[in-house]
Amino acid sequence: MEVFEAAIKNIMPVLEVKARRVGGANYQVPIEVKPERRTALGLRWLVNYSRNRGEKTMEERLAAEIIDASNNTGASVKKREDTHKMAEANKAFAHYRW
Repeated sequence: MEVFEAAIKNIMPVLEVKARRVGGANYQVPIEVKPERRTALGLRWLVNYSRNRGEKTMEERLAAEIIDASNNTGASVKKREDTHKMAEANKAFAHYRW
């Protein structure tokens, strides 16, 4: 159970970007993710990236992705890091938050 909790904790995003239209231009505005959405996104990414793995059965795929996520590796952790990088890159537009 500790491995699963560590995996979910390593996958859950803190920031994400949302498109906001201002004066005819679309800006990717970084926003903080609510706790319920963090958990939902983490679980969704875990299952989706498990499906893309090469193991034979879904049980093996999910188990391997959980182990990778608990070790801070794997596709679902990379998705979280990419989401955080996008939010960091668009930090200049944070004042458009609503």
